[in-house]
Amino acid sequence: ESVRCRIGEHCVRGTLAVTDSVYKSLATTMLNKFLIWLFFATLQLLSSSAFAEILEWEVGLSTERSVIRAQGTSAYTKTAPTILYIAGLDGQENFGRQFHDLLQAYSRIEEQERSINLITIPLANPDEEVLVFPPTGDAYAENPTAHALWRWIGSHAPDLVIVAGGDRVEFSRALQSESVAGMGTISVRTFSSQMASTSYLQELQDTTPSQASLEVSQRLTRSPAELANQLAQIYGYDFSTPAYVPGMSLIGRMRLGHMADVESLLEDYLQISQINVANSSVMAGHLVFAEFAERTGNRAALRHLVNAADLAFDEQGSMREAMPMHSEMSDSFFMATPLLVKAGKLSRESRYFDMAARHVTYMRNMLLRDNGLYRHSPEADVAWSRGNGFPALGLALSLTDIPMTHPARDILMGYFAKHLESLRPHQDIDGMWHEVIDYPGSFAEITSTAMIGFAIKRGLDRGWLPQELYQPLLDKAWDAVLIRTSKDGEFINACASTGKMPSLEAYLERPAIMGKDDRAGGMVMLFASEMAGVN
Repeated sequence: ESVRCRIGEHCVRGTLAVTDSVYKSLATTMLNKFLIWLFFATLQLLSSSAFAEILEWEVGLSTERSVIRAQGTSAYTKTAPTILYIAGLDGQENFGRQFHDLLQAYSRIEEQERSINLITIPLANPDEEVLVFPPTGDAYAENPTAHALWRWIGSHAPDLVIVAGGDRVEFSRALQSESVAGMGTISVRTFSSQMASTSYLQELQDTTPSQASLEVSQRLTRSPAELANQLAQIYGYDFSTPAYVPGMSLIGRMRLGHMADVESLLEDYLQISQINVANSSVMAGHLVFAEFAERTGNRAALRHLVNAADLAFDEQGSMREAMPMHSEMSDSFFMATPLLVKAGKLSRESRYFDMAARHVTYMRNMLLRDNGLYRHSPEADVAWSRGNGFPALGLALSLTDIPMTHPARDILMGYFAKHLESLRPHQDIDGMWHEVIDYPGSFAEITSTAMIGFAIKRGLDRGWLPQELYQPLLDKAWDAVLIRTSKDGEFINACASTGKMPSLEAYLERPAIMGKDDRAGGMVMLFASEMAGVN
């Protein structure tokens, strides 16, 4: 209702009364609200159009389990050089403020003027350990700080490293003369105060690419089919023990069409009536016979598959409580379940599907943690990397073959989806999952990343997972695996064979292989062939 009066008069219209003090109060309130709105609108505008995102990495763990951290921000263009500032190799935190201020200042300049990717590690050696480069001993049980720095810097492949503070460990010499984590050499400069300015950073936009950087660029150009075929030239030529580790490479080669070569490796087994299934690894190795039987109709291969799957039943033909030889480990989601489902598919006997569902539920009840991840075994409440890769891969393979009409299919699908949802927030900024999935600073592990990546790809292709949530994860995982896999079949950080471990410490100190590895070869080939759409 309109009310007109002069300031200072007392005006009344019905229940409305307006005085000059009321006008002043209303005006002040409206002005305050406008200023608050303007502040947040400006902040949002600046953060979205001018300020670069500050990225954070967990480089690794020291001996005392201190987390070595890195921060950085990205350039405007993808082809920009990467510059790494690193300090504290001597354990002294003398450059933290300068690095922080430089990163903050650089993140605030105009987007088009950010001509380099900047990364800073202000305290590289938080426990003041004795460092040697290249690192010696088994990663990460020995010299963990040196191994973490070496492999992380190699996989991020800066074009130039600027070293601040003491370098008694000859870190600079090693970067310039050795192939860093198998990537190549990297140029080094010694830090001075003039280098702590954005103007100096802008001068680095024409930095010559390092050998490491060129190697990473070449790796990233490979298609999934190209990577799969590179690995098929190296892995999958030995099946003297019919176990899952060499078996995954044979399955990968079959998917790529190398049927005659694989058949020659299986020939001796196809001449005998039964293979002794002495452990879960040999049980899972029978997936090779399942794959071969499905592709060729070979009756001897089918017989081996069914014989292994029949271990699920007692002498009376009744289902056991769970598949034998599971050893209370989450590996068994993969070691037993896809085998049972494939036996059901090829024999057309529903009891194998029933047993697969029974086995999964049994293992899940034993090993599922409150956060949706799986402990590796009841021995230690630790979400080991491959101990979660196995359930993801195992259920992805099983869901592919279990009939749509089977009453347990929806239950298994729910288990699969919930597990992937629990894994989703633990993928790191580079696209990797780590040796202990939810432990900050544990090393980025390639076999589990490939297994989880396979599960996501299969889930997206079959419509099991929402595209908007999981496609970005898949894209990052694929690039991460590409970077950490050479054309010669060498890998960065493939966890060695691991049984039940008694403690968190034991998992954190598992050997992390850098080089050729049959297990990683098979899992990465499987992931690559899935990405290539090869079945």
